[in-house]
Amino acid sequence: MLVIGIAGKELSPAEREWLQHPACAGVILFTRNFASRDQVAELTQSIREAAPRPQLICVDQEGGRVQRFRDGYAELPPLEEFGKLFANDAPAALRLAEEHAWLMASEIRATGVDLSFAPVVDLGRGNRAIGNRAFHAEPAIVAEFTRAYVRGMHAAGMAATLKHFPGHGSVLEDTHFDEAIDPRPLEALREEDLVPFVAGIDAGADAVMMAHVSYPAVAPEPAGYSPRWMRQILREQMGFRGVIFSDDIGMAAAESAGGVAARICAHLDAGCDVVLVCPPALVADSLAAMDSRPAGDTAALASLMGRGAAGWQGLLAEARYDGARTALSGFQVG
Repeated sequence: MLVIGIAGKELSPAEREWLQHPACAGVILFTRNFASRDQVAELTQSIREAAPRPQLICVDQEGGRVQRFRDGYAELPPLEEFGKLFANDAPAALRLAEEHAWLMASEIRATGVDLSFAPVVDLGRGNRAIGNRAFHAEPAIVAEFTRAYVRGMHAAGMAATLKHFPGHGSVLEDTHFDEAIDPRPLEALREEDLVPFVAGIDAGADAVMMAHVSYPAVAPEPAGYSPRWMRQILREQMGFRGVIFSDDIGMAAAESAGGVAARICAHLDAGCDVVLVCPPALVADSLAAMDSRPAGDTAALASLMGRGAAGWQGLLAEARYDGARTALSGFQVG
């Protein structure tokens, strides 16, 4: 199954055709797709009406620099700010992180979008792509934040997605532009980067997004299309039963698998349930690559659909909404 990107703020005729393909299971939205709350709600509705089957509509609304919807939405601080507070007041930091999760998820659900790919549970150790998107450098602290964030998202009726498995924070390279290689053995990863994922799975996280990072001491291929990482470690050893997403196959680090069709097949054959095809320029070829493959299991994605009534009027009437916005407004430790 594929989750695809679209080009603009309304569906084009070609994009309506893409939604007819049996492999198209959802759409991911970006800043290029957003003008206002009303517009993005209309776009979401048009996607649902154009498709012959339910579509999982997604976004990255993490806070900080990765917040696709801004005008009309709470300004969400980056996760690193909660990590800074933790040293002085751990209960307050965890409480605020949970409110951040609830607020983010509630606004996205009110818009009619099902899923924000969150939380980032990578360790904050200087990776160029992660930066202040990570809570903290210490695995045990990130694990505590992971549990709190999953609770907050679930309270808002949204599934939680742990990313980027098995850990993107301890390498320098940004996989949007470069290959990234982490030489550490599995034992070291279990003691460090995997700790927050264990906590998140225990907390009931519904999905995991893979990293386009290679760990040659563990498997020969990058984690995103590694049967060892997905089938043996994540599924069998860690007991994860939810949905596995690839990261965007348009990223430079995914090109090691080959052309578009080769990337799609490599990820799905290795154990990914859903492949993200974010650049619209790659969607037609990606759908064509799916023509010869069996249909995926859409029942798994049904568990990720937003729960509860979506709508801004009801959200604005909630006392918790004003409280969360006030608590997080301008929140910054320094």
